[in-house]
Amino acid sequence: MTRPLRLELDRSARTPLAEQIHGGIRAAIESGVLAPGARLPSWQDLAAQLGVARGTVRSAYEKLSSAQLIVASRASGTHVADRPSLPVRQDKAPDPGSFMEMYQELTAGPAIFQMGVPAQETFPATLLARIRAQAVRVEMSAPAIYPDPRGEPDLRREIAAYLALARGIECAPSQIVVTAGFSGGLGLALRVLGLEQKTAWVEDPGFPFTRHGLALARLSLAPIPVDADGIDVAYGLQHAPDAALAVVTPGQQAPLGSTLSLERRSRLLDWAAQRGAWVIEDDYLSELQLKGRATPALASLDRAGRVIHVGSFSKTVTPALRLGFVVAPAALASRFAEAAACLAPAPGPAVQRAMADFMRDGHYLRHLRRTKRAYAAQADALVKYLRPRTANVAIAGLAAVLRLPDGAPDLPIARDAASFGLAPTALSLWYGSQASARPGLLLGVATSPLKRIEASCERLLQIIDRFK
Repeated sequence: MTRPLRLELDRSARTPLAEQIHGGIRAAIESGVLAPGARLPSWQDLAAQLGVARGTVRSAYEKLSSAQLIVASRASGTHVADRPSLPVRQDKAPDPGSFMEMYQELTAGPAIFQMGVPAQETFPATLLARIRAQAVRVEMSAPAIYPDPRGEPDLRREIAAYLALARGIECAPSQIVVTAGFSGGLGLALRVLGLEQKTAWVEDPGFPFTRHGLALARLSLAPIPVDADGIDVAYGLQHAPDAALAVVTPGQQAPLGSTLSLERRSRLLDWAAQRGAWVIEDDYLSELQLKGRATPALASLDRAGRVIHVGSFSKTVTPALRLGFVVAPAALASRFAEAAACLAPAPGPAVQRAMADFMRDGHYLRHLRRTKRAYAAQADALVKYLRPRTANVAIAGLAAVLRLPDGAPDLPIARDAASFGLAPTALSLWYGSQASARPGLLLGVATSPLKRIEASCERLLQIIDRFK
């Protein structure tokens, strides 16, 4: 190298000069400004150029040498080290039509009408941030030991108390395993049950991520129709009586919103007990029902120990926490604990302790009450605006289901709406096959703020009209 190396030093910065020199040379090497083999000034010469102590440059050079970015010898001086050129890697977009493309479309946001996420306006961000900051401080000052893989005892006790009060489930904290959301709970349950090559009942329509997860676990899927009374158990008994598993959303069927009737609950539990089958209850909305009181959980009726209850805080608080839980039947509690310890331990203690404090101090129940009131008002506003313009709309859980005529291209409509900041979900994606699919749009109630509902609905209806 024949000309002086240009380095800008900020002597008023908190970063030590040696670190600034090291960072500047490293950036020049990694960006290609200094090519392999380029000669560097000796540390004595560079110190003189920069007006710093020789030891300062020597420290920077030693760090660069340790990182194998430069080499120094008495005979040839200091040079940039040779190293293989690394291709620039760019994230590859998911393949068109793949599951990951659908996943990214359904989880992109934030946007109006987006499904599956709570309202930002009702989220107690300041309160939860303060509680979580305190939990982080406790975690950092605690001894460096492995936490309980089933989850923090305080959180498991709070969940057990909440379930007894709100969902009618009597369980011990030892039956509860804290997971990374519903998907973590589903994965843990499938590992424990070991049902590869067996058949599973799935609701049709039903949550597409669950359906794909079961397929990844090598289960054969038997789509079971859903009506106003929930999953059609009689249809399942007729067409797939030998199934080993049923995955259901009995509280508020996703996406149609119906509650599984008591008669069908009884038949489903009888089938599971007689066949030795298992039922995974996806209680994704817990007691967050907008009209009336939520029906007790299916697990509250289970006397044979065949129901695995999976809950989540993603819809009631925020999906960013990635917190869920499994209530294992007493006979399987030790197997769930073993699987958690070896394959899927609970998320970090700090976020769990924060949620435990949030629940113990009564904030969670108060948050749910406020959220229900806000969502009920937004749901009423949605229906009030849409029904005079299209009769085929109804509230289902935390979504407004807007039915479209047969053959309507609901997926292109949903994608076109995205360019206007709207994120309706195509109903057809929730069906197990094209033959059974019905077109429609799911409009998330939680992400439909009152002040934006009229303009957003008007824009959506204009988009729908363009596809007629």
